[in-house]
Amino acid sequence: MNGKLHTEPRIQNPDPLYKALSDLHDGLSAEESLLVDSKLIFFLINHIGDDAVVMEAIERVRRSTRSAEA
Repeated sequence: MNGKLHTEPRIQNPDPLYKALSDLHDGLSAEESLLVDSKLIFFLINHIGDDAVVMEAIERVRRSTRSAEA
């Protein structure tokens, strides 16, 4: 792996993916939705298979979340 997080848009057709993600949560409680999100995240982390890329993504989310709170 190249160890670099891709941040430029790469999804060819995001609307069906957004709908599928939204539909995945239909009828779920908040707790069930968190569990579904966690499972999906771990599947995608496994697919990425590059610890450095995943850690970079985690750090970017952490920084953006903290700056949004300020």
